[in-house]
Formats: sequence, C-alpha cells, structure tokens
Amino acid sequence: MKCSSLVHSLMGYALGRNKAKSKFYSFVYIFIVSGMFVPFAILMMPLAKQTAELHLANWGGVIILYVVFYMPMNVMLYSGYLVNIPIALEEAARVDGASTWRTYWSIIFPVMRPMHATVAVITALAVWNDVMTPLIIMAGSGQNTLPLAQLNFQSQFGTNYNLAFASYLLSLIPILIFYGICQKQILNGVTNGAVK
Repeated sequence: MKCSSLVHSLMGYALGRNKAKSKFYSFVYIFIVSGMFVPFAILMMPLAKQTAELHLANWGGVIILYVVFYMPMNVMLYSGYLVNIPIALEEAARVDGASTWRTYWSIIFPVMRPMHATVAVITALAVWNDVMTPLIIMAGSGQNTLPLAQLNFQSQFGTNYNLAFASYLLSLIPILIFYGICQKQILNGVTNGAVK
C-alpha cells in the first residue's frame, strides 16, 4: 500500500497538474484511466504465462500486479483531489527556491494525506479480499493468501461452516482496525473536497 500510494500519487500529481496544459499528458491520463475498463478475465492467461516466464509466480509478482491493477483508479482519485489544492502553494514554494520534487515531497504529499488514507483503504480492501489473482498467479507454488486458505474449508462434497465462518470473522478484524485508523483522514478528505 505504501508503494502504491507513493507511485500513484506521483503519477496523479504529474498528470493532474499538466493534463490541462499539454495534450501529451492528457493522452497519458486517458490511457492510464482507460485501464479500469479492461476486465481481469481477459488478462488472466497472458499474465499467468508472463509471470511464470519472468519467475514472478510468487508474492513479489502478485504485489507488482496489484500496484499496476489499481493504478488507473488511484491515479484518477489523486489527480481529481489535486483540483482542490491551490496552485498558489506550489508557486510560493518556487518563489522560495524549491524544486518540483521538493515542492511535491514537502508540500503536496502531506496535503494529500486524506487521499492517501482513502486510496490505502480502497486498495487494501480490494487486495485483502482478492481470490482470483493469487489463485491464477501462484497456482502450484505452495504459497497462499488468506482468501485462498479459506477455500480449504470448502470441498466438493460439503463445507465446514463453523471453521469457515470463524475464519471469515477473523479475517475481518485487521481490515476493520485499518479502516478505524484511517477513518478520521477519510472524513477530513470528504469535508475538504465538499467546500471550495
């Protein structure tokens, strides 16, 4: 999630600030965001083959795929949130002699904290509940994620409901704690975006 927030916020910043000025940035933004319309079912078999060839049929490959899969939505959220951040903050930093990187890291990145929390919760929830990606990519590797391990409670002839539901409840606890920690930031982001 940290990698996702850093990479996607950088891309959202670059595209959000430049897409109105440049056709190239506008095209790149549309190209990246259009990735939301590509269903995973179309990508399953080529991804399984490529990750196996690149020796990425493991945790590392799945993490890279998650960063790429959630890029369109997260870049759209970050670039949309940048509209609420006044450009005067960046202009003041430039007058003080700050570079673009320094301006982003010292001013823009901390101001986008509510959007970082929102992106982190949305991405964490989607990754935490995903069954298909690890099932396809890590098949036969002997490694499991929590949703894949929960499939062990179901068989062809029946389901062990008491263990299955206990595992479902236990798997809810970390995500609920994470949401509880980020809730204040998410509410601040909603409030900041509501009033101009």
